[in-house]
Amino acid sequence: MVKAVRVHETGGPEAMRVEEIELPPPGRGEVLIRNHAIGVNFIDVYFRKGDYPAPLPFTPGNESAGEVIEVGKGVKSVKVGDRVASLATLGGYAEARIVNEDRLIKLPKGFPYDVAAAMLLKGLTAQYLVRRTFKVKAGDTILVHAAAGGVGLILCQWARALGAHVIGAVGTREKAKLAKKAGARHVILYREEDFAARVKEITKGALCDVVYDGVGKATFPASLDCLKPLGMFVSFGSASGPIEAFDIGLLAAKGSLFATRPSLNTYAAKREDLVKMARDLLRVVKNGDVTIPLHGTYPLDDVASVHRALEARETTGAMVLIP
Repeated sequence: MVKAVRVHETGGPEAMRVEEIELPPPGRGEVLIRNHAIGVNFIDVYFRKGDYPAPLPFTPGNESAGEVIEVGKGVKSVKVGDRVASLATLGGYAEARIVNEDRLIKLPKGFPYDVAAAMLLKGLTAQYLVRRTFKVKAGDTILVHAAAGGVGLILCQWARALGAHVIGAVGTREKAKLAKKAGARHVILYREEDFAARVKEITKGALCDVVYDGVGKATFPASLDCLKPLGMFVSFGSASGPIEAFDIGLLAAKGSLFATRPSLNTYAAKREDLVKMARDLLRVVKNGDVTIPLHGTYPLDDVASVHRALEARETTGAMVLIP
């Protein structure tokens, strides 16, 4: 029996209840992990609210870090006692979880569990955004919405290390300081300023090569006005609500723009891609190009208050639950 967060009916933070559940032994190709730290991400909110359907009841959480305590038949890549981080849909908010072997990443000796749990989903998201969806290079100008958020702070650091000119959009002056420290050369307070007009001013009319937008409804279609002709709009989240259907002709009218809605599940679907992406992430963290921003660690029992703070956009960086 292990302690786990359960959602029996989708809804607000109060829909999550901590209960005792029984986990079966791991099956073929599966691994049982004792979680030492659990990552909290906005996608967990989408599942909890029912925006992303899941069979009820379920345990939220996509990423965690801990040690292998049992392996099923056929498992070859890890053994009991190994330190690992896991990235698998649902099941993370618990003292232990069962994960398919191909969704595990081995952690270097001594690598902190809380950092691993905080970085995997957010860091791999940043990895595919700057290395694959749009290959950021020296001299590019990029706009990062929610630049002081968990993904945003990693994006700013990684893009700066690649030589890009980073513009960050944030909601408060406190968050502006964090985005600046992370590598944003200019920071826009979107609640006080017209961010599209400020981008035009900052770039002297040249605009951006790419806009990374995890906010959604509140920043569209103004984000398109921040792009130079043939620029790319990358919508990777919808913290303010989903972007509604729009006339695709808008992309032509604003400069033959590209628009994409990528997801980590697609980019990391193949085991070999997940491993390659994780190695790239671990490399930039270990060499100091990227520091994983930890907002705080909280007991698993405090999961509802953590979700409330996340939805209210009161947090910066990553939050981690400790079972």
